[in-house]
Amino acid sequence: MFIPFSRINPSARVWVYQATRSLTDAEVQTIEIALEPALDTWAAHGSPLLASAQVVENRFVVIAVDEDHSLPSGCSIDASTHFLQAVGRQLQTDFFDRSPAFINADGQLETVPMTGIKTAVLTGKITQETTVFNTLASTKDEFLADWKRQAGNTWLKRYFVK
Repeated sequence: MFIPFSRINPSARVWVYQATRSLTDAEVQTIEIALEPALDTWAAHGSPLLASAQVVENRFVVIAVDEDHSLPSGCSIDASTHFLQAVGRQLQTDFFDRSPAFINADGQLETVPMTGIKTAVLTGKITQETTVFNTLASTKDEFLADWKRQAGNTWLKRYFVK
């Protein structure tokens, strides 16, 4: 059962999927229109899941499920990933990119491939103060409270010389 993201339980489990590129407003609308009916019928072993989703920063799809209502199963989680893979193929983007996303000096959202992190730090493209996105948030509360972090306070800190 789909409900608005603002109404889902703060302890709801979330998954944050990152597109490989910025999405147009029309693409965001396409995703949002497709997500509501998909989540409205989302179920685990026949039990409806209370779920929600939103697109953030024209780049990230956040899916939430209220585990107090009903627990998702491996099959139901697989169904959500298959849905996003299909949407990604339609929009010619990949929602399973795990490259770090950050806000560059010009205020634009950018990603750097995992293999380019060290160089990005050495050249100053990413500093300890650079805002990065926490795609590892596991609950709605954590997502809302800790969505944007300084790179020096994330797993990227190991790349900064002390």
